[in-house]
Amino acid sequence: MSYRAHFRCTAGCSGEYPLDQVIYRCPQCSDLLEVVHDMDQLRDRSAAAWMKVFDDRYLRTQWPYGSGVWGKKEWVQPHLRDENIVSMYEGGSNLFWAERHGRGLGLGDLWVKQCGNSHTGSFKDLGMTVLVSTVKQMIADGKPIRAIACASTGDTSAALAAYAAAAGIKAMVLLPRGKVSTAQLVQPLANGATVLALDTDFDGCMAIVQRLAEEEGVYLANSMNSLRLEGQKTVAIEIVQQFEWQVPDWVIIPGGNLGNVSALGAGFLMMQALGVIAKLPRICVAQAEAANPLFQSYQDGFERFVPVTARRTHASAIQIGNPVSFKKAIRTLQRFGGVVEQASEAELADAAARADRTGMFNCPHTGVALAALEKLCARGAIRQGDRVVVISTANGLKFTDFKTLYHEAALADVPSPKLANAPLVLPSHYASVRDAVRKVLD
Repeated sequence: MSYRAHFRCTAGCSGEYPLDQVIYRCPQCSDLLEVVHDMDQLRDRSAAAWMKVFDDRYLRTQWPYGSGVWGKKEWVQPHLRDENIVSMYEGGSNLFWAERHGRGLGLGDLWVKQCGNSHTGSFKDLGMTVLVSTVKQMIADGKPIRAIACASTGDTSAALAAYAAAAGIKAMVLLPRGKVSTAQLVQPLANGATVLALDTDFDGCMAIVQRLAEEEGVYLANSMNSLRLEGQKTVAIEIVQQFEWQVPDWVIIPGGNLGNVSALGAGFLMMQALGVIAKLPRICVAQAEAANPLFQSYQDGFERFVPVTARRTHASAIQIGNPVSFKKAIRTLQRFGGVVEQASEAELADAAARADRTGMFNCPHTGVALAALEKLCARGAIRQGDRVVVISTANGLKFTDFKTLYHEAALADVPSPKLANAPLVLPSHYASVRDAVRKVLD
């Protein structure tokens, strides 16, 4: 069967728009759009049949279904022709049983979804494969798209540059100068993207790239484009699949531009609507205290949402004060019994280091989520028997300066790191080494 999907206004305005139309907001009210699938068509298979289809494809070699995203193609972008799919076999990332770290928190069922174990080192690959594949088909069908552009704090630019390079499409990325790690900066440079480093923050870059999309014939690749969220929603489906189609009790998600929370929510809701799952998890969005507009709105019962000027945070990918997807995020949290937590710079750094001591190597954004987990456990919101999944958004190897400075006790805003572990500098004498070893072993 040929399945159908289209864009629709998130605020409920009338009208449907094809997925290959260059459109980002509702023409009637300017709210964001979402991708809506023909659920009656998808019910031509039973829940058990869909689970078997997805399990049979999972991490296999048949193109393009071995990808964690394209193995769910009918639920993501059914209109795409296979020859236009641009895939790095994204998804299929490790669901890490954090048994030792969980035990330290009084939890026996703690898991970390390692989305940073992906081609460019972050969860952004999951959305970018969908967006770039769609643009490739649009260009093949004659749409006059000259390039794909994004504003980024690092990871989005890396994903866009890699997938656009594979597709042979020009990529342009706008970054806040001096506010991304060296590893993140070099990725789009290496892939041949045009990199514009601007003297502003992410919100300033976002304002400019939206204008470029309106005036210069470039296609917008930020998460306000709901094509991205279609790929990211497969994280929720994959988590349930990895648990043999069982639903966790809690999912904790770092929140910046807030697209990921609505994306995962959409994945869970789609599974529920098609009978694959019978319940929904609770969701926590974790924000850095330096960039916490959603947390502040949550404190006010979501009665109002006021953008903030984001202050510098080591969790640079979520240093966003005016997130474009805040309405979607609030709607998702209300549906999922959600909560919002925040973490100071010291809390996120210590939480990342504490989990590292049990075998992980966490990025600072995952540190924000881990700090939120500690707070939820401490106040009893998460109980001992709950199954909890923390979403790790990026590979810790992108943030080696953050790690190094922490262990040297030289990290800004973290004057007293609780778990600093600097190397022991010793002369090349056996006695000196022996004495140091004895101190450790005693």
